Amino acid sequence: MDLSYGEAAEAFRAEVRAFLSLHWPPPSDMRGTDLRQFIRTFRALAIDQGYLYRAIPKRYGGSEQPVDVIRAQVIREEFARAHAPTEVGGNGVNMTVPTLLEKGTDAQKELFIRKTLEGDYIWGQGYSEPGAGSDLASVRTRGELSADGGKWIINGQKIWTSQGMQATHMFMLVRTEPDAPKHDGITYLLIDLDQPGVTRRPIRQMTGEAGDHTFCEFFFDNAETPVTWQVGERGQGWYVSRTTLKHERASIGGADGLGKQFAKLVELAKEVGRIDDPIVRDRLTQIEGFVLSHRYSSYRIFSCAAAGEDAGAVPLMMKLLLTEIGHDMALLAQDLIGEHGFVEPAGAGGRGNRGPRGPEKWMDQIMGSLGNSIAGGASNIQRNIIGERGLGLPRDLAMSGER
Repeated sequence: MDLSYGEAAEAFRAEVRAFLSLHWPPPSDMRGTDLRQFIRTFRALAIDQGYLYRAIPKRYGGSEQPVDVIRAQVIREEFARAHAPTEVGGNGVNMTVPTLLEKGTDAQKELFIRKTLEGDYIWGQGYSEPGAGSDLASVRTRGELSADGGKWIINGQKIWTSQGMQATHMFMLVRTEPDAPKHDGITYLLIDLDQPGVTRRPIRQMTGEAGDHTFCEFFFDNAETPVTWQVGERGQGWYVSRTTLKHERASIGGADGLGKQFAKLVELAKEVGRIDDPIVRDRLTQIEGFVLSHRYSSYRIFSCAAAGEDAGAVPLMMKLLLTEIGHDMALLAQDLIGEHGFVEPAGAGGRGNRGPRGPEKWMDQIMGSLGNSIAGGASNIQRNIIGERGLGLPRDLAMSGER
């Protein structure tokens, strides 16, 4: 594994730094609408330079650059160093756009991608239902064609929709062929959520913060969406959804941020006066080993991609490893904070601080760490995928129904 970047990459790094020093950061007193417009303009300049949305064609709002994983990594590193905004995150850029580029029609790409990149369209994921979680093929939300055949009429419920309260649109799985085998009776649809037939309700979490509705549930009562917003063939939505889940797991499994999160954990141990405790030091050492393992696994994927080689099962492992590391850090943080996280007030000060969202927001991380083992595919499902697809092990008998 060669981790050196080479002279050409370092020259490109200098170019990126020069761009950032010229265009970022904004004036320190800039706020509100002016700041949002500054960021929007900055992103447009970065796209013109070929730094953002490199894999997306220019006609859809991207910069359409040749595949170059080394340059892409340099851009990530330098933008992070400068604390500069990168691509608009969320379900839209990470899942909807890649799915449309791979499976969508030209009209769908024209209609949705640019507005998603610019942040005008925010996407919720309509997969899980009260009776369909890891087994998504069990979805029961119904889709029926209108009398004129021009619209899908949708009835049912979706739950655990991240970004749901902010979402303007949703990509969803609906059952359109009730008599077909369950994997073959599902269609992948896009829908505008601003219509009378859609009701959304926030799911209040144990964090208890006003307005902190990470998830919500949706109820569809004769909601409508054009047939032209169907992605892929009718009844083949399960196979389209495999594309979306692939990109979701890739985004969840990213290595960015783990090192900073671990550094915050070390600072917490110092703050509470337990950094010299041999048990705490032992746990920190174990966690750091996993953090480094995750980092070097990402380097391995990066190096293989740069050389045009197959990274094997390693990409499948990244999301699972990230989840496990996050849970271990949360457990240690919980032990270090102790009762302070529950008796000290939320807000500025206090070891349970719920201030600006970030790695230091320990109480939310502690309470959310188990949920992360479900998001994007439950950890045990991930283990099955790694074993069967990555390592060639026999299919899980319990999952196959043979036991």
